[in-house]
Amino acid sequence: MPTICYFRGIKIFINWDDHNPPHFHAVYGDDEMSVLIESAEPMAGDLPPRQKKMVLAWAVLRRDELLDDWELAGKNQSLFPIDPLR
Repeated sequence: MPTICYFRGIKIFINWDDHNPPHFHAVYGDDEMSVLIESAEPMAGDLPPRQKKMVLAWAVLRRDELLDDWELAGKNQSLFPIDPLR
């Protein structure tokens, strides 16, 4: 599970060869949420409201990069780091 971004205590990663639909995982403390890349909507789990809002906003801004990394992960290739939310 390569980490592709880390900001404000939130770790973002995509698992190697993960199941469809394309998604990523966000972890903050003991909380974890999976987010659909195409729609930037939660798929499973939850984060505290403030962190959830940041992750979903970041996903909208980084959608194309997330899709590129999803494709690489499906081929077990190295993923590119993605800029954090500023």
